[in-house]
Amino acid sequence: MKSSFYLVILLLLTAFPIETIGQQLPQFTQYMYNTIAINPAYAGSRETLTVIGLHRSQWAGFEGGPTTQTLSVHSPLRDNKIGLGFSFINDELGFENFTYMYGDFSYTIRLNDISTLSFGLKAGFTAFSVDNELYTSNPTDQIIGNIENRWTPNLGAGIMWMWERGYLGLSAPRLVKNSFTPDSDFIALERVSYYFTGGYVFDIGLTTRFKPSFMIKATNGATISTDISANFLFLDKLWLGAAYRFNNTAGAIGLLADFQIFRDWRVGYAFELPRSEIRSYSNGTHEVILMYQVFSPKRRETSPRYY
Repeated sequence: MKSSFYLVILLLLTAFPIETIGQQLPQFTQYMYNTIAINPAYAGSRETLTVIGLHRSQWAGFEGGPTTQTLSVHSPLRDNKIGLGFSFINDELGFENFTYMYGDFSYTIRLNDISTLSFGLKAGFTAFSVDNELYTSNPTDQIIGNIENRWTPNLGAGIMWMWERGYLGLSAPRLVKNSFTPDSDFIALERVSYYFTGGYVFDIGLTTRFKPSFMIKATNGATISTDISANFLFLDKLWLGAAYRFNNTAGAIGLLADFQIFRDWRVGYAFELPRSEIRSYSNGTHEVILMYQVFSPKRRETSPRYY
């Protein structure tokens, strides 16, 4: 039962009353297409209005496994120096739910004919809530009774160096370490995470391109996590690739596919298998992404975006 899963998780958490959870932004297999979620300097970089929606079901078949939905919108202003955006993330794990709603601002400096340097700021709120079933199933539990739903403000920052075929980025999407349960033995903390990302596109013949990319994530109190991926683009329509995530305690292997179904629309899918003990109880992770990008003939001819 769902309530039984909650109780098991709660028992594990309350066994360590000092800092039981270091809440981090969720991981994505298709991180290279959802960059604005972690780096505000990406806002407006695609030089046209872009909308991205993503759904991730982690550890499918495992009751209470994490599920995540994201929605981001960003666009440049007319001179392409300023970018504005909005990002929304809903992340649920067991009885916990985190909702992130942040606005993004970027300012871009053109370094030369082929490269730019962008600076970004992110500001908004994180909402923390607990499933009502946890309260109703445990009405006399004092620890559960002290867990409060709350909203907390936060700030983030990032920088990106982009050129025709590649990019490097450094960001911290949340710089304030908030505690969502300051008066309880159960502690949920919003930790500071740092992201270093990069990628490059190589031509292989006339109709094929190769794009390796990486993301390194460092969080206070957690092990460093590294994602690497390799994708091939065929006829500027179909991306096929593989991904690998590793750290000191767990990791995952993934396969990716992305297809330009219409002129303005792309859809992508990723399947991921964990390398940890959870693999015996899970059917893997499924991730679907949908991107809408307003078509711009001038941008497509002079500066096509592969990242």
